[in-house]
Amino acid sequence: MEKYTLIITEKPDAAQRIAQALDSKGKPKKVEENGVPYFLAHRNRKLVVVPALGHLYTVAHERGRRNYYPVFNFKWVPRHLAERGAKQIRTWIETISKLANDAEDFIAACDYDIEGSLIGYCILKYGCENKEGVAKRMKFSTLTKSELEKAYDGPLSQLDFALIEAGKTRHEVDWLYGVNLSRALTSAARRWSGKYATLSTGRVQGPTLKFLIGRERVIRSFVPTPYWEIRAEVEIKKSTYEVEYERKRIEKRAEAEAVVKACTDKTGEIKKVDMREFHQKPPTPFDIGALQTEAYSLFRYTPRRTMGIAQRLYLDALISYPRTSSQKLPPVINYKNILKALSKEPAYKKLASKLLEKEELKPREGVKEDPAHPAVYPTGNLPERTLSDPEKNVWDLVVKRFMAVFGETAIKQGVKVSLEVNGHNFFLRGRQVLKEGWMQFYKPYVKAEEVLLPPIKEGETVRFKRVICDDKFTNPPPRYNPSSLLKKMDEYGIGTKATRADIIGTLYNRRYITEERIVVTDLGFDIIDILSNYAPRVISVKLTRELEKKMEQIQSNSEKRENILLEAVQQLKPQLEQLKEKEEPIGEVLSKAIKRVRMQERIIGNCPNCGTGKLMILYSRKTRKRFIGCTNYFKGICSTSFPLPQKGTAKPMGKNCGSCGWPLVRVQIKGRRPWRLCFNPDCPLKEERKKRNEMQNLQPGSPRKIL
Repeated sequence: MEKYTLIITEKPDAAQRIAQALDSKGKPKKVEENGVPYFLAHRNRKLVVVPALGHLYTVAHERGRRNYYPVFNFKWVPRHLAERGAKQIRTWIETISKLANDAEDFIAACDYDIEGSLIGYCILKYGCENKEGVAKRMKFSTLTKSELEKAYDGPLSQLDFALIEAGKTRHEVDWLYGVNLSRALTSAARRWSGKYATLSTGRVQGPTLKFLIGRERVIRSFVPTPYWEIRAEVEIKKSTYEVEYERKRIEKRAEAEAVVKACTDKTGEIKKVDMREFHQKPPTPFDIGALQTEAYSLFRYTPRRTMGIAQRLYLDALISYPRTSSQKLPPVINYKNILKALSKEPAYKKLASKLLEKEELKPREGVKEDPAHPAVYPTGNLPERTLSDPEKNVWDLVVKRFMAVFGETAIKQGVKVSLEVNGHNFFLRGRQVLKEGWMQFYKPYVKAEEVLLPPIKEGETVRFKRVICDDKFTNPPPRYNPSSLLKKMDEYGIGTKATRADIIGTLYNRRYITEERIVVTDLGFDIIDILSNYAPRVISVKLTRELEKKMEQIQSNSEKRENILLEAVQQLKPQLEQLKEKEEPIGEVLSKAIKRVRMQERIIGNCPNCGTGKLMILYSRKTRKRFIGCTNYFKGICSTSFPLPQKGTAKPMGKNCGSCGWPLVRVQIKGRRPWRLCFNPDCPLKEERKKRNEMQNLQPGSPRKIL
């Protein structure tokens, strides 16, 4: 049998694209064995390109009971032996192992980062019988044909073992923290209540929840204090403008009212006209954190969703590798070629052509670097399929940002006009853009709101038409949202660029937090209270950050894996002993918190009939069918009830119907799009929909419902 080179990729889409790029005819043969796809290509010799499904191997308890803790003995095993629902992994590993038997050479072509390096290493070591020492490494930042060919023709002579060692350490430390602390919480709750509920915390999850608890406590204990704000409307050359008072806040009502009285219907004088120019430099290229933040700000995509969209665009070879912390765009990516390729898209032709007219293309870069990958940039490839709206949005955002970094400095003019009336000072502000510069390339994602003022000279008089005193109250600090929380994690150096979005998602899944403007649940509070009392070191931001830095030092060979694992065990042992000693009171607190959270999740809203009860999702004791009923039913006060669909999940939306004002329920049936359900039988929208259907059935040629 002809010998071949086995190329291991991270996912099926990447395998297909790599095979197409490397095949001399661009038409590799797809083979499927037991549901596992791989590709046969030819480039001077036979190539077999086989994908993984992300991590095929994971850390697991070496021996002993599943629910026992503390556990410090672990080993790397195939995922199907450690995780429920991962049965297909077995077939995947068997297929790769079979292909490895007849392979002569091995190349790891997974994503060039910690996770990708570890995925390739584990497959080569455990699935290919210790081929990690002889395998070569393809390094690339895009899945374009030219870069993949270059990566194959000039591979690294060996695997990136420093990255692999860092990846192994991170997974092992996270396992030690996660499995022990999660088992401690879950076991305590189960032993007290006799019921199972998944509870978890970990090395990064705990400190992140602690951030949120700190903000939540400040918000809940905040006492608003009143203040008054003065603004006025003035007439200048027959036009009306709003001006602001010299003091932002006035603490006493009488003082504010005195200002209103002194200035209303009075004539003021323009004392000073201060005109300044501001130079605004172009933005820096996207790293993954900045992309996630911008996508949330513009489109309200959560960081996790943005990461998923960016990953799909990367696999379609439309953008470079997204999991990067770099704000650098090296010349080697060839700015001109990318812009020329983008100019073939009508939407970008004019903008790209403007940049191509420049004598020199020099991007404005940030300070952050990533040794593995440059900043996120468009490859120049155009979509080969119809993109979804979210994919279009993120791709367009990356393209526009890439072009904007080559733009010139924008110049803005600000005008501050000082007015005096009866000894009181007011300010009128104007602004306009003198030179768009980079802003023309970043529209509509940058908006320059202009306030144009008429020609004004010092000494001119103005009439104060109205002076308004607004009652105000001080506000607590804003709640975190997924984007601002991600920035906070980045700022404090906990988690990694690839894992932060997943950590936030886990906090939602565990019911520790809810809502877009993040609110911490009672369960979230209790988790942190318990850990603060019995295991404070595991939620220490400082210790987590120090551990993170040490793991990063493994990549530069200045720290050893064994030292970090030993330190993690030494930190965990005494904390776990305290948790085990206080298991009964911990279990009681957690069980009661879980019950409260589950109850809150079933409450739909106020009962529209009795007005004092709550509507919630209930289950019939006889039929086990679910329905919506009033809590006052059990008190014999109200018998209000409504039917619910029996298939899928039904959850309160926390919103009311725009037509009738009744609370809405979100219904999700697997494989279908979720829909909003207004269960009010007399909702006007239902009547309108009924009439529309009847009108449609009366139209000639329209489909009729047969009864």
